Amino acid sequence: MLRIGVDVGGTNTDGVLIDVTRLREPGRGVLAHHKSATTPDVSTGIEIAVREVLKLAAVPPSEVSSVSIGTTAFINAVLEADARRLAKVAVVRLCGPYTRQCPPFIDFPKRLRALTEGHVGYVDGGFEIDGREILPLDEQQLIEQCALIKQKGLKNVVLSGIYSPLDNEGKHEATARAIIQRELGPSVNVVCSRDVGQVGLLERENASILNASILTFAQRTIRGFQKAMRALALACPLFLTQNDGTLTTAASAARLPIRTFASGPTNSMRGAAFLAGLDDSEQRAAVPEQRRPESTIVVDIGGTTTDVGVLLPSGFPRQAASFIEVGGVRTNFAMADVQSIGLGGGSIVRVVKGEKGKRVTVGPESVGHNIARDAKVFGGSVLTASDLVVASGRADLGDRTKVSDVPEDVSAIGMQRIKKLLEGIIDKMKTFPEDITILLVGGGSIIAPDELAGVKKIIRPPFFSVANAVGAAMAKVAGEIDTIEFLAGRDIHTVVEAIKEQAIQKAVACGADPATTKVVEVINLPVQYVTNQATRIIVKAAGDLSPQTVASLEESQLSAAEDELENDEDEKALANGSANEEATALDKEVDIDTYKPTILPNRTWRLSELDLEWIAEGCGVLGTGGGGSPYPPFLMARQALRDGKEIIVVDPDYVAETDVFIRCSFMGSPSVSSERLQGGDEIPSSARALMKYLGISDFTGSISEEIGGGNGIQPMIVAAEMGKTVLDCDLMGRAYPNMYQTLPGAYGIPNGLWPCAISDGIGNTLVLPSARNNKAVEDILRVVTTEMGSKSGVSMAPLDRKTCVKYGVPHSVSQAWRIGRAIALCRKHNVLKRIPQAILELQNGACLFVGKIIDVQREVRKGFTWGQVTIVPLQEEEEEDASGASSYTLPVHADDKLVIPFQNENLYAYIESAHGEEKIHVTVPDLITVLDSQNGAALGTPDYRYGLRVTVIALAGHPSWTTTPEGLACGGPSAFGLGDVPFTPIAEYKDPVSVIKEYYEA
Repeated sequence: MLRIGVDVGGTNTDGVLIDVTRLREPGRGVLAHHKSATTPDVSTGIEIAVREVLKLAAVPPSEVSSVSIGTTAFINAVLEADARRLAKVAVVRLCGPYTRQCPPFIDFPKRLRALTEGHVGYVDGGFEIDGREILPLDEQQLIEQCALIKQKGLKNVVLSGIYSPLDNEGKHEATARAIIQRELGPSVNVVCSRDVGQVGLLERENASILNASILTFAQRTIRGFQKAMRALALACPLFLTQNDGTLTTAASAARLPIRTFASGPTNSMRGAAFLAGLDDSEQRAAVPEQRRPESTIVVDIGGTTTDVGVLLPSGFPRQAASFIEVGGVRTNFAMADVQSIGLGGGSIVRVVKGEKGKRVTVGPESVGHNIARDAKVFGGSVLTASDLVVASGRADLGDRTKVSDVPEDVSAIGMQRIKKLLEGIIDKMKTFPEDITILLVGGGSIIAPDELAGVKKIIRPPFFSVANAVGAAMAKVAGEIDTIEFLAGRDIHTVVEAIKEQAIQKAVACGADPATTKVVEVINLPVQYVTNQATRIIVKAAGDLSPQTVASLEESQLSAAEDELENDEDEKALANGSANEEATALDKEVDIDTYKPTILPNRTWRLSELDLEWIAEGCGVLGTGGGGSPYPPFLMARQALRDGKEIIVVDPDYVAETDVFIRCSFMGSPSVSSERLQGGDEIPSSARALMKYLGISDFTGSISEEIGGGNGIQPMIVAAEMGKTVLDCDLMGRAYPNMYQTLPGAYGIPNGLWPCAISDGIGNTLVLPSARNNKAVEDILRVVTTEMGSKSGVSMAPLDRKTCVKYGVPHSVSQAWRIGRAIALCRKHNVLKRIPQAILELQNGACLFVGKIIDVQREVRKGFTWGQVTIVPLQEEEEEDASGASSYTLPVHADDKLVIPFQNENLYAYIESAHGEEKIHVTVPDLITVLDSQNGAALGTPDYRYGLRVTVIALAGHPSWTTTPEGLACGGPSAFGLGDVPFTPIAEYKDPVSVIKEYYEA
């Protein structure tokens, strides 16, 4: 069985021919390989590479069973912000009045945003989490948006509806697509966000925007692939490789090119593992335990980009964190953990003068496939990274005399810049400080120095220059089942197991080898749990392409008649602006080791964007899985700063006792917070209603009910908009699921829980003057919040500073800042395993468990996200290094499981043994937080996902919760039905240190 693998890069097109019956031979079955220049029309370069490998191996086209193509061309266009290949996009949100405070493109890098943002519109539509419409889809509003889009001449449209992944009947996005196609004609591409990503509006929308922006270029590119196939008389199936290393049809890739964005880097990792023999489980089993390999970093240097990923000892790529950045844009679909930078053999070198003297920049722009024409060593006029290598005497390429005029200091500074770029991206991928082995592959690897800081050994495997093409040839085949199941009266495990079997069968039917096929992803999404316990279940299985048969996939060809639409691109303009921008960015780079917050002469703290970033990170840790995602509120607060507003934090010790602070937060399910982003009027509507009822005309500032999660940021947004201050304090010290679980509520103080007001920001506002008891407040507001879609803006009765401190947690904003700073420093110094310890140096507690998630049960019921997550220890081959996982305090065996039940927030943690014995080790009021082991970020309960590697920590709760009958009755085990479980503190509480007091300089 012969397979052809092709990698189409920004500079070179590589081809390889592999005989899969000869994989055990020293040559790993590679019969021939060839590297040719990538051509503007794509197809010519493919033709040359494939024709040459067939010629070298003396194999007729009829004997080839499959062609698999991977490419970095799509992601290169995003990384380079290539105006020739990125189209402006119109985004139409189906959201009613919601999401406006967090608009599309809000977190795009400035340059990329300028190239892709064409139009933003909002249309009535969208769904609540229980399946109800927020508002019916408004066709007239959509037609009005179409007129604006047409007027702007835009050809790529994204439809982004709230909870569209649950709209399996196509009521909104699919209907809206049909209307847009009717109004604008068939030449307009319309991307529905539900086809691109899962729940998480901003991340799904971001991915859809990138998909739409690259769509025209991707379709032209794929037609080029097919044109080359026809020219070569290859009648076998054509596959494209996806981000996760599996295969997809040409037609599917033309609709969803973003799923192939990282296919080139993924292919290089799989190819490197294959060529180095790391994919051979029998070989690994034969290696003595003490000599088994550690994790290996793969560095693939092409002509345009350098892609870096981590191979586990199993030979499989390390999976990405729960969120992945593509070109600086946050997305949420699964792929291997690969980071890319704009550095390659064709990277353009510029000399610019910055504030600190001469600067030499390398990349991110590249001459790409024109390197043989434009690089100085080949007679061109553009100074490239390859020219620097030749000028420095480290390589013999082209005509050395052509670079004799390159100043020695430019060559030396440029090579040092290349070294620093490589060391930086390698360090970013490491999770421990010890030196690591790297596999160096790619045709541009000549620019890499012989030694790199943090690297103990550099290995170039055989055929290293075509590892991407080898990975494409050996890519896996996948089968996916996406279905709705009704779980009433059924066991979810039984249902999922049946769907797993269906996915495996589908993969086998598509051409996967049954012996190697296994489930690689399981996702379940709640739908209308309140009424019928329906859930959307997605299961993906993958296996090696079967030696006996090749899949006969539907829609494997695009229309050949579309070839006439393929036109040569204009040459890339080599603008000087990007170099100056990079130099300016380098000059402004903040050294977080020495950074100090801005404390004003009046002892107030003016937040910077970096402060906000750290506070949001810390709020995630203190949220214990709940409180809503801090990310969207962080973006909104940051946007307020960029709009010229200020966020001023005041220390309670420097505020008059009688100063009044309004209490603001959001109530509802964290699952909703990531999807139904706020419109901006929810909290202000409730605050106006409550202040009118109380007869209050003014207040000093705002304070959060809970510092945990996104609610820790909400007071800052309110304060920025209203010109008020934020008190360095909150009324909980964490996050809790019930409204009465605040310290004012626990101790029953006047105005502790009522009067209060809630609003959905679309005209529904409720003032609750009084209640029978604390629980009644929760019950009433929860019912109303559920009716409002499980999310509402809440304002509780204002409190004076003295009461806030007595029945609150002083300096909790400072604590969040310190936690975020500690995590950032660990990331900078590549000691991710030290993150738990760094957090525990700020607050006493324990690192409980390190492992991976194997099961998540989750449902939305009565306004809460309920469920549990199950975590098992890492197997030896999944560990990052020979020393094993981070130490943890719980006594565990290899077959033990850690189970964490949650109700919005994590409630308790217990060990379940293989014999079914259960032992609880930590409970509320102590804080239980699950960190993503790949980056140290705290995970919210909606982010728990099968396969994620996680670290579980516990932090001591505030004494007002843990040492008094009132605190334990309200927030301890008995409050969650664990009356027979005694509370045992994990550690003694440590008072947070005020940022203002530490950094104030008189």
